[in-house]
Amino acid sequence: MSDITTIQLSKETKEKISSFGVKGESYDDILNRIYSMAVKVQLREFLMSSKGFIPIEEAIKEANKKWPK
Repeated sequence: MSDITTIQLSKETKEKISSFGVKGESYDDILNRIYSMAVKVQLREFLMSSKGFIPIEEAIKEANKKWPK
C-alpha cells in the first residue's frame, strides 16, 4: 500500500464525494474512480477537438505547394 495522507474537505464536499460511492467503498476508491473517468473525458475532448487542425483538403493543398510533384 502506498503512503497515506490527510486532506481537509468541507463537509459539503465530503458529502458530494460520498454520493458517488457504493457501500464499503473508501474515499480513496471513489476518488480514484472519479479521476479515471475525468482522464477519459479529457482525452476524448482532446481527440475530438478541432482546435489547431485544418481540413484535409487544405492540408493537401499546402503539401502540394511545399512539395510539388
